[in-house]
Amino acid sequence: MERTQNNYAVPVAIIVAGALIAGALFFALGGTQNAVGTNQPTPEVDTTDQIRPVSAEDHIKGSENPKVTIVEYSDFECPFCQRFHETMNQVLTDEEDVAWVFRHFPLDQLHPRNARKAAVASECVNELGGKDAFWIFTDGYFEATPANDQTDFDTLVPQLVAKAGVEQEAFDTCVASGTYDTHVQDDIDNAVVTGGLGTPWSVVITASGKTLPLSGAQSLSTVKQLIEFAREN
Repeated sequence: MERTQNNYAVPVAIIVAGALIAGALFFALGGTQNAVGTNQPTPEVDTTDQIRPVSAEDHIKGSENPKVTIVEYSDFECPFCQRFHETMNQVLTDEEDVAWVFRHFPLDQLHPRNARKAAVASECVNELGGKDAFWIFTDGYFEATPANDQTDFDTLVPQLVAKAGVEQEAFDTCVASGTYDTHVQDDIDNAVVTGGLGTPWSVVITASGKTLPLSGAQSLSTVKQLIEFAREN
């Protein structure tokens, strides 16, 4: 899933269509983005082409040969991420040529107790149990959490670790080692570089390799419209 450089010589018709859809979809923050701070606007300059290339080290669900890839930067304690997580699972059920890449964007200012810990926990589950274990943990967390740092972390996480087939002692050792602290921070840094101001923040990679911003927990119908546009561009 390599990206090509954005082509500036785009036909006028595509520019117009892109602008219309961008106005309606890509920059729609409204009340759907759990922003860092208060009411921060979407960046006026599109820096999504600074996204770290998708690789085998990423957490990928969906098509192995996608026409469209949605890279989401997510916070395990964000209620809007919780909603968007459900939307993306439905997208993959409905769309055969879409891949979903899950990266971390814990907002310490809003969720200092659990968000970063959950991100690290998911990485340890992935190391010890593999890809399927990662998604069992991640899907399970979003299904169970009350969000906004209200999760009973010490109860829920051991349950999810066991459900994922990971041995608790090995998991505890992994978490305590700090092995994935830098990895989580790298995801956060890349989210910010690409324009992320809050969560969920996503970058859509089109069929031709262009990159487009998708802010907030947009509806299923809106995401599907964006996917259709990305397939053709």
